[in-house]
Amino acid sequence: MTETLKTMTYEVTGRVARITFNRPETGNAIIADTPLELAALVERADLDPSVHVILVSGRGEGFCAGFDLGAYAEGSSTAGTDRRGTVLDGKTQAINHRADQPWDPMIDYQMMSRFVRGFSSLMRCDKPTVVKIHGYCVAGGTDIALHADQVIAAADAKIGYPPTRVWGVPAAGMWAHRLGDQRAKRLLLTGDCLTGAQAAEWGLAVEAPDPADLDERTERLVERIAAVPVNQLIMVKLAMNSALYNQGVATSAMISTVFDGIARHTPEGHAFVAQAREHGFREAVRGRDEPFGDYGRTTSGV
Repeated sequence: MTETLKTMTYEVTGRVARITFNRPETGNAIIADTPLELAALVERADLDPSVHVILVSGRGEGFCAGFDLGAYAEGSSTAGTDRRGTVLDGKTQAINHRADQPWDPMIDYQMMSRFVRGFSSLMRCDKPTVVKIHGYCVAGGTDIALHADQVIAAADAKIGYPPTRVWGVPAAGMWAHRLGDQRAKRLLLTGDCLTGAQAAEWGLAVEAPDPADLDERTERLVERIAAVPVNQLIMVKLAMNSALYNQGVATSAMISTVFDGIARHTPEGHAFVAQAREHGFREAVRGRDEPFGDYGRTTSGV
């Protein structure tokens, strides 16, 4: 039986818990409910003795297009605010901030770190997690996917973090841990995006089948994981994660979340918001990405 929440659905079939982002009309864009629902469902699957593996995917044209920022960047949001005009639902707190007013970086950090904690449930839960990427996984969508134990992506999927060109740093801080120093910098110093096939070549994805074969290959992967006793799966994951923890993933997330807030309050960041308010968020993104030749679904030719 499928349970429907505000941003995703949940279903258990056999030994597999299936979490599916369910805002296809927005590209499964992230809102304040997303990390809360994700963490709650991951916890439910972790405590369910019948579940051996957790699969996360998205409905519609892509896995996740990042944070749902258009209305906020354009200044048309009606989200609730406190008496200082601070938006109360996470990243949008900084987006609605005016350049002529003081900015509190720790309020920003408190808000954004809650998103990262929700996404990191995929790494910190006991049972193995798999993310299936089709279409696109960009910006904040990668903050989710890079926390998974296994990523499988369609060969033609678009994966990357274009906001490092202006107005953003990946708050999860996972890129160097997943790709190593040189390749992470290659992507984040340019904002360039890989195809799913390149992601597999670089070690960011475990496999990159033809889009027509993505579902079949994903099911094969989760079925093989699910066939292993759950106690073995937990022990292996804990042992492997010890290397990530010793690399300092928590420190990376803290520093990256702080810098993400700062990136939205540079002169260039304020100019980007002004452009979005005058011409619309999509046009601001177009202006950011078209000079690099990878606006929309086009990848960067890395």
